Amino acid sequence: MSNRERAIRKLYEEQAGPLYSYVVRLLGGDRYRAEDVVQEALLRCWRTQDLASGRPLRPWLFRVARNLVVDDYRLRMSRPQEVDGNAWLDDLLTSPDEVDWLLSSMVLKEAFQHLSANHREALYETFFSGRSMREAGEVLGIPPGTVKSRVHHAVRALRLTMGAGAVPGANGANGAVGANDAAGRDSAGQHPSAA
Repeated sequence: MSNRERAIRKLYEEQAGPLYSYVVRLLGGDRYRAEDVVQEALLRCWRTQDLASGRPLRPWLFRVARNLVVDDYRLRMSRPQEVDGNAWLDDLLTSPDEVDWLLSSMVLKEAFQHLSANHREALYETFFSGRSMREAGEVLGIPPGTVKSRVHHAVRALRLTMGAGAVPGANGANGAVGANDAAGRDSAGQHPSAA
């Protein structure tokens, strides 16, 4: 191994770690770009500096690395944003369309049919008509607390019917709700909020 090779190896061992940490901070945590900048700075040092002179190269390396980061930033700001070939596919897959809306409404309609008439009325007046619990109670002729209870049990039953899994706070050891309970009924088959 030649003296020049030993000098660049020593430079790398001494300066690469601190230089890399500095560049990562400059780039906001982008480690891949930081590796490129460190490599370019060390390559420029190897090409232009006298490694055997004994002169400290750390300030020069840090200045070159900073200049590379600034130049790269300016270059990125002066041209249009780069887009990889799959960006349009990601946008397409994440944006809801009419088919998703139609399928969701069909599933909701099917689940809605499993609710009792009282629960459907309470949900309709609160969610679909946009009324408060008090206003829905006035329209339905029942107390606001009863509306709140019916809405709670109806939403819980919808979640179970639509397969949303266990409902937090539901009866049972694993959060599962029994068949009678899923329809909002107590063990006697009566709706707990029936007036």
